[in-house]
Amino acid sequence: MSAPKGNQFWKLRNRHGRSKRFASPEQLWEAACEYFAYCDRTPWKVIKNKTKGEIKEKEESPTQRPYSLTGLMAYLDVSKSFWNDFKKGSHEDFSVVITRIENVIRTQQLEGAIVGAFNPNIVSRIIGLSDKQKVTHTINSKEFKGFDFLPYIPKADESI
Repeated sequence: MSAPKGNQFWKLRNRHGRSKRFASPEQLWEAACEYFAYCDRTPWKVIKNKTKGEIKEKEESPTQRPYSLTGLMAYLDVSKSFWNDFKKGSHEDFSVVITRIENVIRTQQLEGAIVGAFNPNIVSRIIGLSDKQKVTHTINSKEFKGFDFLPYIPKADESI
């Protein structure tokens, strides 16, 4: 049975559409701080195999869990497209908090790589750091583009 024609049921709703995941920048910052605290509370465990003579032992040691943007998104149960759209279309208050969150994540990754807690190569790729040098070769102020070789002719070898 369908609703009667001319009904006004839609007026009974408190709000229209889905409610916002983060109503204020403070809520977003608190959720990010919960994620950071979770990472600090639950370190990764590294298992190292040690051999003393013929005795083999496994040593388990805790290591710091790196903060990551993808980890934060998984913790907040949001997608990458949601985060990017939220970042682009948010108000000034949210953009300040989003920038602060991303800076905290980058700083923790970079400092962890510097002190040796994280792999520096992987962190530099994630952060987007690169060590590039552009080398140009010039001869008499003209760019050197390589040698021009004559084409190989097999008949030339026969005369020798």
